[in-house]
Amino acid sequence: MFGRFKDVALLLGRIGVAVVFLAHGLQKWNNGIGGTAKFFEMSGIPLPTAAAVFAMTVEILGSIAFIAGFLLPLVGIGYVVISVGALLSVHIDNGLTGQGGYELVLVLALAGLALGFNGGRLSLDHLLWGRKRARRDAEVGELANA
Repeated sequence: MFGRFKDVALLLGRIGVAVVFLAHGLQKWNNGIGGTAKFFEMSGIPLPTAAAVFAMTVEILGSIAFIAGFLLPLVGIGYVVISVGALLSVHIDNGLTGQGGYELVLVLALAGLALGFNGGRLSLDHLLWGRKRARRDAEVGELANA
């Protein structure tokens, strides 16, 4: 009975997390790769241009994929990489809470990771690969019972 509610809750969670990352990605897009790379360089992030391209790709394209439920584990890991970079380069000195603290960055990273590996049935990943996985799991169960 709660399966449908769980899937809707997972979808809403994915949308919420993705919208925040997407908003940050669009800010970077508006600043351009050069502007974002310059900010990253000032923040001490190594390979700032590559990091800017990576961050913009994950935050924009990854977020669209996350909402659709496509490549969820990969995007979830991408969210963690970006968040750890932001935490260590910008937020860590401000502590967990308060202005500029890393509480939101931490929660977004872990929520993205959890949702990435538990995206639910309302996802392209489930549509594309969920049935194959269910068949494989059933075959493994039959072999174990034989």
